Formats: sequence, C-alpha cells, structure tokens
Amino acid sequence: QLQLVESGGGLVQPGGSLRLSCEASGITYTYYAIGWFRQAPGKEREGVALYSNSDGITAYVNSVKGRFTISRDPTKHTAYLQMYNLKPEDTAVYFCAASVPFFPTESQTLEGLLSRQSDFDAWGQGTQVTVSS
Repeated sequence: QLQLVESGGGLVQPGGSLRLSCEASGITYTYYAIGWFRQAPGKEREGVALYSNSDGITAYVNSVKGRFTISRDPTKHTAYLQMYNLKPEDTAVYFCAASVPFFPTESQTLEGLLSRQSDFDAWGQGTQVTVSS
C-alpha cells in the first residue's frame, strides 16, 4: 500500500526558509511523479511542485518559481521541497502526493499534472506552513 508521510512544516518569518520532506513507501512501479499541493484557508487546493523520476524533470506553479525547489533522494523514495524567500501568501497546509505510475509524454505533461488532482493515488496527512512576522 502506497503511503506518504510529510514533515518539516512550521512558523517562519517573511523572507525565511523551510524544507519539507515526504517519505514514500509501498511504491511498486518504476516511474512515478511525486510532489506538493497546498491549501490556504478559504481557498481551493492547488498544485505547487512536482518531480518525475523517469527523467528528473520538475514543474512548478508560477507563484513559486525561483523560490521553491523540489528534489528527490532516489535511495529512499523521499521528496523534498526547499522553500526560500517565503511570503505570507505561502501560508497553507502542504500535502505530499504521488501519481503512480506516471511517465511524461507530449499529451501527459508534468505541468498538466499539477492541475489534475484526481490523477494522484496517494496523499499525505498535510503539514502546516505559516509565514508571519
């Protein structure tokens, strides 16, 4: 059974940094996509960043490009979201999610997967990130 466990959330001042971790277990396919979604109070959940292990490509929502970096430790099926220059509008519950199997093609891009939450097979419990002075 595919399971995801997040860690690393917390309270940080504007301009600060945080790193989220997502440890995956039970992945039985070779290729998959893993990444992060977030949901702010009163807003819909949105895709933030994804990583495709077939070729190491990444995808980000425009609002975090240049500030967030997603990476993966292949030895542990663990994904990381390094967040720099955090802003109050980044405050949200961050969820790790995995789409298994996944292989990017011309018709099924990683960027497109950011907006297809129904394609994700497992979700973590969520971790709170609060950016406030």
